[in-house]
Amino acid sequence: MAIIINLDVMMAKRKKGLTELAGEVDITLANLSILKNNKAKAVRLTTLDAICKALNCQPGDILEYVEDEDEASQKESGDEKKQ
Repeated sequence: MAIIINLDVMMAKRKKGLTELAGEVDITLANLSILKNNKAKAVRLTTLDAICKALNCQPGDILEYVEDEDEASQKESGDEKKQ
């Protein structure tokens, strides 16, 4: 399972820079950068809420589920065995 954070996409759509968003969300520039660069292992719901308010978007605009290739190939091989 992989959750992709598309924060950079939403920031570009809203024409907001990292420093501006960090100030509005009250998060450090370093932590916001970690989120933006898909290096975060977790995100607090309060942080997600603040980001969504600042960018006027939904959580689904920022978070995206992408199936890992390993899981997809395991699922395919499992489906073939069932047939």
